[in-house]
Amino acid sequence: MRHHIAGKKLNRNKGQRIALRRVLIKQLFENNRIKTTKAKAIAIRSDAEKLITLAKNSLDATDIEKVNARRLAASKLADDQIVRKLFDDIAPRFTERNGGYTRMLKLGLRAGDSSEMVILELVEE
Repeated sequence: MRHHIAGKKLNRNKGQRIALRRVLIKQLFENNRIKTTKAKAIAIRSDAEKLITLAKNSLDATDIEKVNARRLAASKLADDQIVRKLFDDIAPRFTERNGGYTRMLKLGLRAGDSSEMVILELVEE
């Protein structure tokens, strides 16, 4: 039983799993959409939405809270340009939205191994 165990292992060890999630979230924020497997999209969707919420909540915060939010995001993403884009471009787009920042569109099965493929994208209004 997996009581109180968050996240999926994705058949990888800890370091590979962290790197995979970091790269996929960075690509999502950089390109506004990524094409990946359904399992990977489900695994990163909540992390991406939490980062957007963190950035959105820091828009009305004090200077110290803004710095702290940027440091937390930088520790998850490890890329200053993506953190800057998250706080300056992506978060202000979702000020009126209370969650649900991403959308998953099903594409069907991949030809090589029949994995279910999806497009994970940021919602545009």
